[in-house]
Amino acid sequence: MSPAPPSRPWRPPLGLRRAPVAWARQRPTWREARPALIAGALARAQARPAGNWYVVGASRELRPGRPLGRTVAGREVVLWRDGEGLPLAGPGMCPHLGAPLRDGPVLDGALVCRWHGLCLDGKPVAGWTPWPAHDDGVLVWVRLDAAGQEEPTPRPAVPARPAAAGALTAVYTAVGACEPEDVVANRLDPWHGAWFHPYSFVDLTVVEAPGPDSGDDAFTVDVSFRVAGRLVVPVRAVFTAPGPRTVVMRITAGEGVGSVVETHATPLGPDSAGRPRTAVVEAVVATSGRTGFAAVRRAAPLLRPLVRAAAGRLWRDDLAYAERRWALRSSGSFPG
Repeated sequence: MSPAPPSRPWRPPLGLRRAPVAWARQRPTWREARPALIAGALARAQARPAGNWYVVGASRELRPGRPLGRTVAGREVVLWRDGEGLPLAGPGMCPHLGAPLRDGPVLDGALVCRWHGLCLDGKPVAGWTPWPAHDDGVLVWVRLDAAGQEEPTPRPAVPARPAAAGALTAVYTAVGACEPEDVVANRLDPWHGAWFHPYSFVDLTVVEAPGPDSGDDAFTVDVSFRVAGRLVVPVRAVFTAPGPRTVVMRITAGEGVGSVVETHATPLGPDSAGRPRTAVVEAVVATSGRTGFAAVRRAAPLLRPLVRAAAGRLWRDDLAYAERRWALRSSGSFPG
């Protein structure tokens, strides 16, 4: 009988900061966060194709028997699940007399308009043509070829992530008066984390940043997530922008290796004042090799609101900056 492999020594998930540094005494990072570096990474992200796919929201929002109405890239969209649970999507306005299809019931997998009973089963009918939809298990997507004007792809390029069945997943959504590039630019500036979000991040160091010829535009960051007082969770994380409206943070060392945070920026359309609106749809897919993580997954219904609250606190700050960035850009006052 071969000997059992040696077990790894147990290590606590939390660390203790030995000598906390006051916020005002942190090392300034403004010289490293060069505007040209961030702008270059943003330009390369925007040049990557998305196949005309847009994130609509969380998979959990698209419930069987109930349609989901959204505005994406200025288009009124309605989504629902067919009799097998697969997502269907198309224009949200009934082609007959313009009724909102989001108000209709779903019967036996078909969406029925409440005004005159037009029945939609996902096939073209009476001038109504469906749009491709995809459910990746965490997020729901719709393909809008007229909006994206790219070469369409049969499926969205979903970032590699842990299997949802073995992970804790939570999706947070917020809307700001800005464009998707303002959201992506914010995420491609990891240097602001400990300065702008000291309640969440401390001891942040950007270990590696992409150069002008980088292929994947990876930002590697050592950072500690603040828990309470001096208790922190130190990790190494890598930020990448696989598409024009997506930034992915992946933990590569420390607690929760393999966990990801996907930030998707979906254009909605102008508000009443003519300003662009963008939805930030952020998916947290957390995993762990610890035995006790099974209990964490069982407690997911209780933990998801806490995860969304933490994301909401960060995005209240970051959306305020994204909105300011758009306002400065639109007035020609943005630096650089």
